Amino acid sequence: MLKAILILLAALSLVPLAQAAPTACSGPGEAKCMFEAIWDAAGALPAKKQARLQPAFLETVSRADDAALLKSWEMRIGTSARHRTPPNEYARDQAKAVIAQAGWSGFEQRARSGITPFNIGRPEIMAAGVRLANDDATRRRLMAAMFDLAQTKTTRGGLGDDFEKGDFGHALAELSMQRCDLSGFDRAVALTSAPDSLRYALWRARIAGNAGHLASRIRSEADPDDTRHVRHALEGYGPIVTLGYCQRP
Repeated sequence: MLKAILILLAALSLVPLAQAAPTACSGPGEAKCMFEAIWDAAGALPAKKQARLQPAFLETVSRADDAALLKSWEMRIGTSARHRTPPNEYARDQAKAVIAQAGWSGFEQRARSGITPFNIGRPEIMAAGVRLANDDATRRRLMAAMFDLAQTKTTRGGLGDDFEKGDFGHALAELSMQRCDLSGFDRAVALTSAPDSLRYALWRARIAGNAGHLASRIRSEADPDDTRHVRHALEGYGPIVTLGYCQRP
């Protein structure tokens, strides 16, 4: 009987600890909590790999537009945030050139045929075209074309050709996340090579809400050998701190 009582008391003593353990993030302090979770995941890496993540981490923190939060992380990490070199503008430049020369109809026709410049990086160039479009009808038409081109094509040998499927899926998932289109997002993610990835889970949460419930996943899936887990967490949460959550009806 005494043994049973001691076991019960020991179990009860653990309850406050379990309640205190950070499992989810919510409310005004969500961003602070999420960055803690992401850096906890980075802590599983060797020091050299963790150091390589510092610029991307601090740059993402800076997007939260919270000077105090950024300053606290800069002091904690021991370095200052700096704006990283903008990504290659190749896709945007190519899209602008085709639109200027052939208009929107010509852009779509060339994209569907896969002729230059769409023979290299077609999903990315088409996504750039969507972002350049001035009206929603054109954006919807181009995205419909992207979904169409993402479908498996049958080759002469009777095999399926999925060469661009994953790239189209990723580009469409990002566009749908930015447009707060949940049905389009789910359709796009199904085309990707890793639909269950943390990055897509966070992007989906921007539309549906409550990214904070993924904090425990960020910690539990920490990889001691690979920085991609943390990079995907940053790429996934970045749009939330930059754009905010979508307005739900």
